[in-house]
Formats: sequence, C-alpha cells, structure tokens
Amino acid sequence: CHHCKSRSASAPTDTSKIHYEKFWLYRHCSSVQQRDRQAQKAGQLFSGLLAMNVVFLGSAFISSMIFNHVAITLADVWILLSILKVLCLFWIIYYLLGTSRQPHAVLYRDSHAGAIWIRGSVLLFGSCSILLNVFQIGYSTILIHCKSKVEIVFPSIGILFICTQAYFLWHHSKDCIQVQHNFTRCGLMLTIATNLLLWLLAVTNDTLHMQIESQLREVERRFAGSNETALCTCPNTTICEVFQKGYILLYPFNTEYCLVCCSVLYVMWKNVGRRISHHHVLHTKPKFKLQGVVFGPLLGAIAVIIGTCVFMMYQIQATSLDPTRQAFVIYYSYYIVLLPLMSVGAVIGTIIHALEKKELDTLKNPTRSLDVVLLMGAALGQIGMSYFSIVALVATDPRDLLNSLILSYSVLLIFQNITQNVFIIDGLHRRRTAPGKEEDTKEEQNRETHSQRRVSVLELGQGIRKASLSYIHTYSHLSWRRRVLREISFFLVLCNIILWVMPTFGAHPVFENGMERSFYGYSTWFVIVNFGLPLGVFYRMHSVGGLLEVYVTA
Repeated sequence: CHHCKSRSASAPTDTSKIHYEKFWLYRHCSSVQQRDRQAQKAGQLFSGLLAMNVVFLGSAFISSMIFNHVAITLADVWILLSILKVLCLFWIIYYLLGTSRQPHAVLYRDSHAGAIWIRGSVLLFGSCSILLNVFQIGYSTILIHCKSKVEIVFPSIGILFICTQAYFLWHHSKDCIQVQHNFTRCGLMLTIATNLLLWLLAVTNDTLHMQIESQLREVERRFAGSNETALCTCPNTTICEVFQKGYILLYPFNTEYCLVCCSVLYVMWKNVGRRISHHHVLHTKPKFKLQGVVFGPLLGAIAVIIGTCVFMMYQIQATSLDPTRQAFVIYYSYYIVLLPLMSVGAVIGTIIHALEKKELDTLKNPTRSLDVVLLMGAALGQIGMSYFSIVALVATDPRDLLNSLILSYSVLLIFQNITQNVFIIDGLHRRRTAPGKEEDTKEEQNRETHSQRRVSVLELGQGIRKASLSYIHTYSHLSWRRRVLREISFFLVLCNIILWVMPTFGAHPVFENGMERSFYGYSTWFVIVNFGLPLGVFYRMHSVGGLLEVYVTA
C-alpha cells in the first residue's frame, strides 16, 4: 500500500506509536519491555507449532497417497491443499486491506529483506507456475471424460494463490509489522507450511513421473513392438501435445517458486514486532554496476556457452531409448573442468577477504542469517548425493572410465560446495563501505555527458569514447583486492547460472547412468536423488543471489 511505501526505514523516536506485544501467560510482568520480549517468544512458539502440525498432517496425507494410493488418492491431497490455499488467501487479503492499513502498523522496514533479485525470482517463478497451472487445466479439460473435476479446480485455485502471494511478497516483504502480532505470525506460518507441502507434493510427483518413465523405457527395450493402449491418453492433436510438453518443461519452476516464497515469508515472520535502530539503516545502498570487471564476465560467458552446447547435446542423446556412453563422458568431463576452476576462485576470494581490513558486520540481521542457513542446508542435497555415489562407485569398479569420471565429479562437487559456501558467507558478513567521492563525481560527469549528447553521429561517437575512457578509468582506479573479488564473484555467478539451468531443464544423468541405481536398488536411489536434486537446484539459484551481494559490496 502507499501508506507503507511512504514510510522511512529509520527508527521513529516517538515511543507512543509503538504497539508493545501482550500475551496472557505474561500479563503479570512488571516491565513493559520484558513482557514484550516474552510475548514475542511465545507468539513465535505457538505459530511455529501451528506450522509444524499443518506440515505433519499434509506429509501424512502425501505419504499415504504414495504407499496406499487406494485409501488416500491424489484428489484427497489436492482437496486438503486447496483448503489450505483458501485459508492463506483469506489471511493475505485481510493483511493487505486490514492489518497493513492500521495506524502505525508499519513503522519500520527492513532494508536487507526482499532484495530485488529475490522479488524478481518470485515474479519469474510465479509466472512460470501460473503457466504450468494453465497447461494443467488445458490438458485436463481435453481429457475431461477420464479426468476428475478436482484436476481443474485445484490448478484454478493455485493461479489465484500464486498471483495474490506474489503481489503480497513484492509489496510487503520488507514490512516489520507492529500490530496484530500473533495473528500475523500464524498467517505467515500457515502460508509457509502450505508452500512446503506444495513443494513436497511436487517433489514426490516428479519422483513418480521419473520412476514410471524409466520403467517404461526398460519395458520398451525388452518388449519392442508390443501394442498396448491406455484408457486415458493424449489424443494426436497439436494443442494436447503443447499442454503436455509445456507442463513437463515448466514443472521444475514450481518447486523453486515454493522454496523462494518460504524463504521470504520466514524473514517476514522474524520481522514481526521487530524495531530497527538507526544503526541498521543503510544511508548509501550500493547498486549493481558492471564497471570494473573484464575477465570474470568473459570466462563466465565462455563457461555458459560451452555448458549450453554440452547440455543440448546430452539432451538429444538422452531422449533416445539407449543413451550413448559418450554423452555421459562429455557431460561429466564438463563438470570436472568447471568445478576446480570455481573452487580455486572461491579459495582465492576467501584469502583476499582474510587480507582485507574490513570489519565484520555483527549487527542482528534475519535476512543474512536465513541466507547462511539456506546455503548450508541446500548444499547438503548435492553433498549427500555425492557421498552416496562415492560409496557405490568405490565398492563396484572405480577403474572404469565412466565410473572414474563420476567419482571425480562427486569429490570435486563436495569441495566446490564447501569452498563456495565459505566465500559467500564470509563476504556477506563483511561491512559495507560507502563508495569514494571520486567515483561519485565521475558518475555525475558521465550522467551530464550522456544527457547533453545530440543525435549527430560525431557527438554520439564522442560520447561512446568518453564512456569507454570512463570504464577504463574506473577499472584502473579500483584496488586490486576489490577488482579480483568482483571478477571472481561475477565468474561464479555465471557458472552457478549454467549449473542451475542444466538440471532444471531436464539433464539428470544420475537417473540414466544406472551405476548407483544398480547398487542401491531402484526405489532407494530414487528417494535419495529426488530429495537431493531439488535442493541442489535451489542451492545454485540461492548462490547466485549471495554472490551478487558479495559483488555489490566488494
């Protein structure tokens, strides 16, 4: 709302505007501040218990659907999630129209929360999730003769939920609400629990889809030429194939959307009732500028181009019934070359951080604390899968070419995750420094130069020449430490982007190579991979945001 946007992020001095929290268990406390602190803890505890019970109930439904699909069907799970979505919609609408419009409701705004890349991710993944639901509605409408009406109602409610939640997070992710504390905490926790259950359902559905697809491939290998028809299959129409392929293509974005929303909502939950002092306010917020980096974007672009070629070649090979061994060798070789470069860059960046004289930022910051937890937690997905692969490959035949490549890839992946986490976390805890006056005056001169340019060819050429000279001047005046940190950060950003794209859009060699699957068994390996793989995808995406923060503050 406009009322919230107009408020400054600085702390107000008028204590009469502050709404101290109250809780019936601590109504006899003599000190107002002590009662406020105890009430805040109690509110967080009870709202956390609410979310825990909702998650356990939903997990029981989803688990029952997987192991006993006769008693509990997918339609039952959709009905439960639809009820939760409707409850969340009512609370979000009440917050937008009621809570946030109350007098002195938003006295403080957390400048660290709701970074533009996070809110941009919410909009991007939310838009893809809306298209996903549209494709699901269209596909179910074509097959309405053999589909349940719930398969149309559930994605329809999902579209409303995604649109409302995206608007809510875009405009109110920085709020430190000061009224209706406990009701707001419960609403946020209910929304977090709903997004977690949607993520869990998406992961288990993807697991079943991959399992059925792989089993069908094995059946087709053994019984080639057999003609079996299903009762509910997509007819040979272009629109049906578009809906089907579009749904499969956009499916991974739904899991990312749920995880990103959970992280933003958690920060909002931590900020309920929070009063920010003036020390937390950034008077000069650094902006993202590409000046001062040359080699990082160049090397990163090369890695992205080569990775795109490897990805496309692997996808073409993997779509056949029998993927060639060469496709796996090239795919893992690309990782074996790229991961050590990323690890070396992260180690060099950490050493430069140690040589710097910047003080550590020890102020309380829920956003940064959550970033650290998410980086460490999401990295466990790839690290866990890597250790399972190492045990399986060492116990079978590590001297085989493909096995040795997978073994090297697993070891390098563990080392790369650890070194990159150390580099990002250390960079996030470095105190920001305001830009120098020389750079500010140069930027003002550049703005004046660009605003005074005419349309003539001669003056346009002079403007380009001045901009180029300014870029070279800025690059040469950066200290070598800041220059190297920016180069490394930008290189790692592009590398993490391509490592996010490859598994997100279907490159899953862990499903296809068959090494670990034959060692652990079909069901066990699919459980390991389908819980580790989405975490790995989320880790790459979240690392991009952390590295951009390190780049900006360097």
